[in-house]
Amino acid sequence: MDSKNKRKTDKKPEQEKAEKQKNAGQKPVCPVFGRCGGCQLLDMPYREQLKRKQHNVERLLDGLCRVQPITGMEDPFHYRNKVHAVFGFQKGGIVSGVYQEGSHRIVPVKSCMIEDEKADEIIQTVRELAGSFKIKAYDEDSGFGLLRHVLVKRGFATGEIMVVLVTASPVFPSRNHFVGALRERHPEITTIIQNQNDRATSMVLGDKERVLYGKGYIEDELCGCRFRISGRSFYQVNPAQTEKLYGKAMELAGLTGQETVIDAYCGTGTIGIIAAARAGRVIGVELNPDAVRDAAVNAKRNHAENIQFYRNDATAFMAGMAAGGERADVIFMDPPRSGSTEAFIRAAAALKPSRVVYISCNPETLARDLKVFKGFGYRAQECWPYDMFPHTEHCENAVLIKRSGNPQM
Repeated sequence: MDSKNKRKTDKKPEQEKAEKQKNAGQKPVCPVFGRCGGCQLLDMPYREQLKRKQHNVERLLDGLCRVQPITGMEDPFHYRNKVHAVFGFQKGGIVSGVYQEGSHRIVPVKSCMIEDEKADEIIQTVRELAGSFKIKAYDEDSGFGLLRHVLVKRGFATGEIMVVLVTASPVFPSRNHFVGALRERHPEITTIIQNQNDRATSMVLGDKERVLYGKGYIEDELCGCRFRISGRSFYQVNPAQTEKLYGKAMELAGLTGQETVIDAYCGTGTIGIIAAARAGRVIGVELNPDAVRDAAVNAKRNHAENIQFYRNDATAFMAGMAAGGERADVIFMDPPRSGSTEAFIRAAAALKPSRVVYISCNPETLARDLKVFKGFGYRAQECWPYDMFPHTEHCENAVLIKRSGNPQM
């Protein structure tokens, strides 16, 4: 049997069925659709999803700026290169999956239409090994058990794979044998980390971790730059669309090689490092110490000598710059789903940048923030939507904001 035919027969029945339906233009069937809440639009044809998102962004930004046509994906399946599974105990055995929407009940998931297929396979193997090694899943109610979560990250360009085993205790029985068995089943894994989270919290990761195998991080390539990704640092989950989104962000920034640029909410420094080759000076600001550490390493790896990273609150940092008489030419901002704050926007406006490039994962908070920018003399010019999360309601947007010199507050 050749390798091509072997790959076909290795596929799970539900995957084969879903792919046949996809190729025939039919709606793919997920056995837990409607229960896990992860893919709200999976039963809707992809073209209709894009129309829906386009209409939603246009509705929310009506009167604020022009909205360009949305950029979708050619293949909107298995795009998530970061996969998280929560572990628990049900009906006499270990289960893994996601919390049912609005609850802490675990919906068992073996394979997912939007998650990286290799990551799903690895999580299934961890579940099987946990059972054979008699490792108990953590119980939230009683506080007993060891294995809480498993996180898998995969480099889109490099193929490197990280597995993070989140445990409630530092004591991991038969740890070396478990790691050896996991690597034997999946030799493509490049690093394995044990993260300890012993707190009664909804947060997945704790503060303490130990490298069980490999270098403790993976690397990936984006927009011609190479980035180091640790277990606790943020990295976009859809690299194919991120490449397009960040390319547009650079275009909107209009950099000529002379500008002072601020990358607020900079994470591991992806946007700032990409901009560094086009700017005079770049400043990255981030509160997460792990992300700042990765950002500094990333800058060195990419020979970006004109960028500096600061562990600080971006609002306080920019306010301090403005108080010292400093200015910035361009500000990149990529806040969480909750959006930005009036204090942040005030601090950004005080630096008098000619352009602000706002990358948003939530059109509702984006619309709110653009109105605040308008009050400080900055107007949104155009919005470019990107479908970073197919089959969900979410839509990413890159917006160009320019100084109008006419504050309304």
